[in-house]
Order: sequence, then structure tokens, then C-alpha cells
Amino acid sequence: MLYTKWGESPDTVCPLSEYPRPQFVRDSYMSLNGQWQLAFCNHPDLEQKYDYTITVPFSPECPLSGVSRALGHGEYLIYRRVFRIDDSFNRGRVFINFGAVDQIATVYINSRKVGTHHGGYTPFSFEITQFVTTGENTVNVVVQDFCEDNQYSRGKQRTKRGGIWYSPQSGIWQSVWLESTPVDYIKSVRITPDYDKSTVSFDFCDNISVQKLIYDGDNLIADTTDNTIYIDDFKSWSPESPFLYRVVFKYGVDKVSSYFGMRKFSTDVVDGIPRFMLNNKPYFLNGLLDQGYYPDGFLTPPANEAMEYDVTMVKSWGFNTLRKHIKIEPMLWYHYCDVNGIIVIQDMVNGGGNYGAEVSVLPFIGINLDDTKYKTFHRTDANARELYYTELQEMLDALYNVPSIAMWVPFNEGWGQFDSARVYEFIKRYDSARIVDTASGWHDRGATDVISKHIYFTPIVVKVGDKPWFLSEFGGLSTRIKGHTFNDKMFGYKIFSDTKSLTKAYIRLFDRSIIPQIGKGLSGTIYTQVTDVEDELNGIMTYDRKVQKINTEVLKSINERIKI
Repeated sequence: MLYTKWGESPDTVCPLSEYPRPQFVRDSYMSLNGQWQLAFCNHPDLEQKYDYTITVPFSPECPLSGVSRALGHGEYLIYRRVFRIDDSFNRGRVFINFGAVDQIATVYINSRKVGTHHGGYTPFSFEITQFVTTGENTVNVVVQDFCEDNQYSRGKQRTKRGGIWYSPQSGIWQSVWLESTPVDYIKSVRITPDYDKSTVSFDFCDNISVQKLIYDGDNLIADTTDNTIYIDDFKSWSPESPFLYRVVFKYGVDKVSSYFGMRKFSTDVVDGIPRFMLNNKPYFLNGLLDQGYYPDGFLTPPANEAMEYDVTMVKSWGFNTLRKHIKIEPMLWYHYCDVNGIIVIQDMVNGGGNYGAEVSVLPFIGINLDDTKYKTFHRTDANARELYYTELQEMLDALYNVPSIAMWVPFNEGWGQFDSARVYEFIKRYDSARIVDTASGWHDRGATDVISKHIYFTPIVVKVGDKPWFLSEFGGLSTRIKGHTFNDKMFGYKIFSDTKSLTKAYIRLFDRSIIPQIGKGLSGTIYTQVTDVEDELNGIMTYDRKVQKINTEVLKSINERIKI
């Protein structure tokens, strides 16, 4: 069994206990992470024999859960936890929040059904005021997870894992917590900086009038109920200077803390070449693919410090971007990118049926498939297609305010792709201020802001077009570090015998293929990848984060030359 240093001595009482929503913080917070009872059963009845004790929020399949048992075909997971509410906690309304539950979750409080959520990667909450009482209460969560047996979003999970597909997991895999608000409260806010106008706008649900206090450090620079606020001589957010303004919202006796960054992501033509732009200046997106998996927690970090470690290591190597690949992270991960100055390219989680070879092979001979033909892309389930839009909207809502997110990626390599032109318009209507890479890799149907290429085996040749030319996946250079692998298998695009030969190949790749083409039109790169993941041994770090395969000074010396 492979463990990270955080997983070697895990917190089983209340793991990942930090406040999980850093851009919408209240002081009423009760973490429900920790020890729950768990049953695997064939019927969703709450009255069960709970055979297991599980450490939430770790899925039962992963080592840190304390269970290490996979959900079987047709089985339900039923969770049970007793908690107490004191009079001092309840301010008028009580909510239960879930970071993510895979895939279908029905929540009960004191044996009464509260609600059901479909979708395994997006946060959700239910008001439970009418269901709870002062003193002892019981929460049950009933979960179904079909993995690839339906066309729901499932990411890179597969029942028969291997290669680029990873171990399946199910159930609660992000934090669970309670909070209380006054009867009249702030439900949500949408924060939109306008870099060119030197303003920031705040849109609140129900159009309520909210007092905003904006701080530059400890200095109060605005105190107003206006929804659009001019910031004189503002400080920009960038990877080189990730400045964030603090803001406090007050509505009656409700108070919420947040933050924002003044930045602008766009594209433009500079000296005849389409470029990515940051704050109206050409900017090279120099990044890594980040899957967000751990050997001991799978999709769940063994501790929040583990997520922060990955971000700060990437920053120390001289990269400025991470492509969050086929996963929606806990909100704290985005916070670490905000404060450390890492630009984020955010993938939507893929779904659909089993991917046919035609989707993956035909692009290599120049055939671009029509994604309105649902059978070709194995997206035949109309209900699952509609759920995709629901989950996409939930992702956009949850992450809209994150300053570091520059780009949305609704589809990757044709996996479950459908109606991409319509999806592009859907995203642009909701968020016109970010870039969209609609079909990362291949099957580009024309409705996109970038020319997006995945190149692992053939020569990298940049051909300037009418959009920024983005090498959104490449590299994948691999070597095995004995004692630091998930198993005895090995997947890699190019395999090397040791770190010395790997490093030489890495330097050669950038010296010969990447850096010379920046002046010719290459506008961004995403190297595969931050860490090894299960069979994939192509990380700059091993899966357990204990060995770095390429020296920091080598990485920094190359990255200092990757700029426009």
C-alpha cells in the first residue's frame, strides 16, 4: 500500500476540518467529517445493520476510509451519523452542505427525507431547519453509484481500472458541514471584476441590498451598498503578483467574508499572432496537467495541506498554470491557486457511454467527427445529456468567483462529447469574461476560443490560425521510482530507465520543440503531469509526493525562458 506523508498519520477524528468554502465564509460552522456508520446493502432502507465505521469524507474504496471495500453492482451505500445542535448554534436557519457525493445522494434528517442530488462532483446543500431539533439529531445519506454503467459524469474512474483510467470510488468524498444563518440571509453572490473599467460588480440572489466593505490589506477602501464599485488605482492579480482584495458582506445581522482579484483573461492578435492575454498583455500559459489523485485518498486529499503542497511545489518550479483535469476540486484547492498565483484551466467532468476507438483514433488521420450524432460519441441517454447541463451549471456557479480560473474546458478528447457548439454558447452566455477550450485535443467543431492540440507521439508543429495555438497536453515522459509506485504496472508515452535520462529528454523536448516555437505562434503548453497516478508514471513527482524526478533548478531554468 502506498501512502503520502499526510496519510501515514491521518486525522480520523475530524479530517480536513478547515472551513471548506473560503470565498463565502460565515462564523457558524460545524464540521461533520470524521467517524460515521456505514452499510452496504441491496435496499435503501435506513434501518440497517451498520457493519462498518468509515472516516468521512474518504470513499469506502480508498485506504484512508478505514473500509477498503468497493461498492458492488446494484448496491447502496447508507451512511449514518449522530450530531448535536445547541440553542446557540441555530440563528434561524440551519443548512447541511456537501462538497461532493458520487453519484446520487439522498439525505435524511431524523428519518425524514430532505432532498436528492444527482452528480458526483459538484457541491450541494439543503436547508434542514424544519427537520432538526435542539439536542441530538441523526443524518443518513443513501448513495447509488453506477460508475460507467450509466452515462452520468464519472471522470477517470473505471470499474476495471488500468492505464489512463483509475480506481473507482463512491459515496461522500468531500467535506460535510453544518452552518446556520439568520432567517433573512445572503444566499449567494456573483463577483465580476471589470479590469478595463476599474470596477467590481456584486450580484446577489433575490436582488437584496447588501453592505460591502472592501479592504486593501487592513485598509478599508470602500463601504457602500452600491453593486458596482470603482476602485481607484487598483492592484492587479497575476501569477507574478497575486494580490487579492478582501470583502465583507452585511445584510441585516448576516455577515459573510470573501475576496476577489482584479484581472482580465482574454485573447487578441499581437504582432500578427493570436495570443492569450492577461490584463491586456500577451501572456504564455506555461502549465502542468493536474489530475488531483492520491494513493491513499483517491480523489480526496489525505489532508488539505496535501493540496496546498502540490500548488506551492508547482509554483516553486516556475510554472504559472495548472489544468485541473476531469475533476472538480474542493474549494480550498482553488483558494491555494488564488493566493499563490497559479492560473487555472478547469475541465468539466466527462460522462457518456464506453468510449469507442473511433473517437480516439480517427483524429490521428484527420477525421473530425460530428458531435451532434449522439451514437458516435456514446451520448445516447437524453436524461444524462440534460444532467450534463445541470452539473455544468453547478460547476460554473460554484467556481465563478475564483480569481485564478482563466479557461473552461467542457469536453476532452471526445469523451462523451455532444453538441459542443451549443455547450460553448451556454458557457459564454453565463460567463463571457473567460476563455473556452470547447473540445480539448480533437473533434473541434469550430465553436471555441482556441486551437487546442494534444500531441504525445508525433512532431509538435505550430500552425498559426485565427485563434491562440494551445498545446493543451504533451510530454508524458515516464520513469519508475522503486518503492514509490501504486503497483507493478507502468503506463507512459515515452519510458526512460532512470531520472537522469528522463531529465535529458525533458530538457531536449523544451529546447528543441517548445521554446523555438513560441515566437512562431505557440501560446501555451500543458505538460503531463504534476504527479504519477496509479499506472501512469509520468509525473514530475511520484504518486506519494515523496520523490521529485526532475530537479527544481532544471525546471526553473527552462521555465524562465518560456515567455512571450
